[in-house]
Parts: sequence; C-alpha cells; structure tokens
Amino acid sequence: MIEFKEVYKSFGDRQVLRGFSLSVQDGETVVILGYSGSGKSVALKHVVGLLEPDAGEVIVDGEVVHQLDREGLTRLRAKIGFVFQFAALLDSMTVRENLELGLKRRGLSRAEIDERIKEALELVDLEDVEDRYPAELSGGMRKRVGIARAIALRPRYILYDEPTTGLDPVTSAVIDRLIVRAREKLNVTGLVVTHDLRSAYTVADRIALLYQGRIRQVGSVESIRNSHDPVVRQFIEGRPEALADVEQAAGGVR
Repeated sequence: MIEFKEVYKSFGDRQVLRGFSLSVQDGETVVILGYSGSGKSVALKHVVGLLEPDAGEVIVDGEVVHQLDREGLTRLRAKIGFVFQFAALLDSMTVRENLELGLKRRGLSRAEIDERIKEALELVDLEDVEDRYPAELSGGMRKRVGIARAIALRPRYILYDEPTTGLDPVTSAVIDRLIVRAREKLNVTGLVVTHDLRSAYTVADRIALLYQGRIRQVGSVESIRNSHDPVVRQFIEGRPEALADVEQAAGGVR
C-alpha cells in the first residue's frame, strides 16, 4: 500500500503540493489527473525517495520513505518499477543491455536474466527488438521497452509518469492496454500520473484529480465522469472559461 499523508512540497517560492493526501490499495491502479505543472510528477517522485516532503509523509508498506537510510531505500526501490515520461533508455546500449542493467544489480544468474528479458518483451509484444538500439525504435516502441524494463524486475508496484505523452491515439491505446495487462497478469499495484483523460478512463480503478496542490476529488471512473464539482467538470470538459469562474469565486488563488 502507498499512502500520501498531508504532503507539502515547495521549490523556492513556488508551493507545489499543499496537503496532498491519497492512498493506493494493493492490486489497484490509481490515476492522478491534473493540469500540466500541477505537481503530479512531483508527487510520484516522493514514492521512491527522489524528493523529500517539506512536511507530511509518504508511506510504502508501512515505511516512511524519507526516514529510510540508504540500505532501506535500496530495498524499497527493489520492489518498485518506474516508467519514465520519455522512457529514459541509454542510447549507447541495445534494448537487451538496457533491460539487463537492473537485473544484473540483483545478482541474478544469466539463465534467469535471459528468462526475465524474454518474458518482459513478450508481454509488451516486442520479442524481436533485443539487439536494436533506442534510436532505431519509434517513440511508442521506446515507451514499451521502458515498461518491459520495469516489468522485468517483477516489482510489487509500478509508477508511470505520463506514459502516453507525445504518442498518437493508436499508440497511446497500445500503452494503455499494456498497463492493464501488467495489472492483470502480474498483479502489480499501479500509480499513473497523466493529463490524458482517455487513458485515465481506460486504465484506472480510481481517479484522483490534483488541483491547487491537493486532491480535489477521488473516486471511480464513473463517479469522476459524472462529478458535479465545477473544477472536475472543467477539466473533463476542457472548458477554460469555467476554470476562470471557479478561480474568481476562490479569490484567484491557484
């Protein structure tokens, strides 16, 4: 289980998270929706200790992340796969070599490394790209390799940072299908940050809307679709004039 408890985070004078609270139950996929720059990725980075909160706590499996020592943080990261926004593959290495990196650090045998790479690439429908370099792949294929790299670690959790950004609708649908497949076949708990509504509706068990540094509403796909909250409705309908009305009523605070 992943829990955010009243998390605050600022960068200089810019306050990004302002009492962010959310829980992610084992086996579910939760999507954090929000405007660009709203702090979605900032929240995600707290889970693996890439950022520390100014106040509040992020708890994973009962452990407060920012209180872990180096050894504890290493143990935590061993059970979390992270799918980066732009795949973050090493251009000088083949697909196989990119997947091998994390597996070698775990001291696995050659046979087990080979098995995991084969399994992971099959799961993302890329069985024939092991010896190719990232520059030889399309953007969608690189994203799928990024998912395969996370899957190969057999994590308990997978964090997805804007997994469909920059992709055409067909390729985005492929990525969505892979996220669902990872949950169903591997029983991993997923936390996805995105501003892509179509993707959120496809992959989520629950959706949380991040607004002004905290969760505005959280619930099932259906409850978000049918929400009467003016901020939620503005976001899902894409009506900027509605947001202006909400902000005026709130005194213009963002």
